[in-house]
Amino acid sequence: MSVLSSVSITVPGTTANLGPGFDCIGAALTLYNEFKFTRLDIPPYLEGVKITVTGAEAERVVTDESNLLYQAFVKFYQHTEQTPPPVEIEIHLGVPLARGLGSSATAIVGGLVGANLLEGEPLSQLEVMELAIALEGHPDNVVPALLGGCRLAATGVEGEPQRHREHREWEVCEVPWCEEIVPVVAIPDFELSTKEARQVLPTEVSRADAIFNAAHLGLLLRGLETGKGDWLRAALQDRLHQPYRKALIRGYDAVYSAAVEAGAYGMVISGAGPTLLALTDKAHSQAVAQAMTAAWMEEGIKPEVRSLCVDTQGAQINSKFQTIN
Repeated sequence: MSVLSSVSITVPGTTANLGPGFDCIGAALTLYNEFKFTRLDIPPYLEGVKITVTGAEAERVVTDESNLLYQAFVKFYQHTEQTPPPVEIEIHLGVPLARGLGSSATAIVGGLVGANLLEGEPLSQLEVMELAIALEGHPDNVVPALLGGCRLAATGVEGEPQRHREHREWEVCEVPWCEEIVPVVAIPDFELSTKEARQVLPTEVSRADAIFNAAHLGLLLRGLETGKGDWLRAALQDRLHQPYRKALIRGYDAVYSAAVEAGAYGMVISGAGPTLLALTDKAHSQAVAQAMTAAWMEEGIKPEVRSLCVDTQGAQINSKFQTIN
């Protein structure tokens, strides 16, 4: 097992929930954060870490031991019962912060994968994934950030004897994503914290709403696989979180109407928001993006709207990390 002195990795941003798949489904997107870890022989900094950040909103990222990327890095060493080495960390941001696009998940995955690579990969990908889920609290963002693609995660069989099979806390399956389906993200110029978005949710739901979401999640899986528009239009409905969260996002109804009228199958809140995600086909993606932009501009909100793709690689070793001066 070889120990490395330096490693650079790229981790994709994500969109989670996709309507009815609350806290269990997510997809990696072609937005990326980049992280470089360099082991230091002698700690020149009191905390044992030096962090530099570039990219959009770089000035907002903390650069001490409370940095989430570094906390995940340290968590790896606690888990493997080792002392974390003094380290220099370089961050280049490409995923917007606190916008529902998995920026926190990139940090958790980046810190764990970076530490694991530095130490010669003593943990398997499955072990890294389960540690990431434990840190994040739910799998919908960290799993696709690590593995790429669209992923559905569910807890394993409770109480199953470990001797019968490899013990897994989580079962994860890849969800086929039809190449004709284009994710269009509309990123507003305001934030919404995950904590605030969770506070508005009810603690209990009715049986009818639970059945509704179970049925629509099943339909969503088939719609993503086939690209069948009628299935997707119905499947993107949700009763567990979006009816409560949309009130926190100014202009939601106007943007939704504009996206659908322009040809989108539907629109959902990306993660906890406030980014809005429309799914459409290639023929309508430009019109949908323009319509969502115009609708939010009329509400006095300046969004960044982008047609993206689903990233299929997940966290990757990066040999072309952007130079930080």
